[in-house]
Amino acid sequence: MFNKFLRENKIAAAILTVLRLYLGYSWFTAGYGKLTSGGFDAAGFLKGAIANPVKGPDGAVVFGWYVDFLKHFALPNVDVFNVLVPWGETLIGLGLILGCLTTTAMFFGLVMNFSFFLAGTVSHNPRDIFLGFIILTAGYNAGRIGLDRWVVPFVRKMSKKETGHEKAKVSA
Repeated sequence: MFNKFLRENKIAAAILTVLRLYLGYSWFTAGYGKLTSGGFDAAGFLKGAIANPVKGPDGAVVFGWYVDFLKHFALPNVDVFNVLVPWGETLIGLGLILGCLTTTAMFFGLVMNFSFFLAGTVSHNPRDIFLGFIILTAGYNAGRIGLDRWVVPFVRKMSKKETGHEKAKVSA
């Protein structure tokens, strides 16, 4: 019943727009600040997350696999992450603010939130994850008051054309 409300109701679309704009502004300003600051470098954050991993009450490392990922993949490829993080945050913010490909933007926002969370950064991540799941669950309705009103039908139409075209090629 709540899912139906989130996914179909026009009042929910208005509420979701407010949530979307709030999260979009947060993402956009975080990313844009990194892009314009003259040189974002994730190396310090990654080294800190590796040196001080999340530990449980017994003192054991909780996400050892994630620490290994940071140590053996992220840190050696920090130059890639120095581009992905600020551009990712900025584009997620733009997608949410404009209501364009909203569910895609929110999915990648949640991936980034969980990445920060697994690295031990709590901050506002739990709130953002909670709101993000509401937006993701709402699907199209979250971007209805935005560019998704036009973009989603266009993408669906183009997808059906490609599928039909591919079927014609196979049968020929």
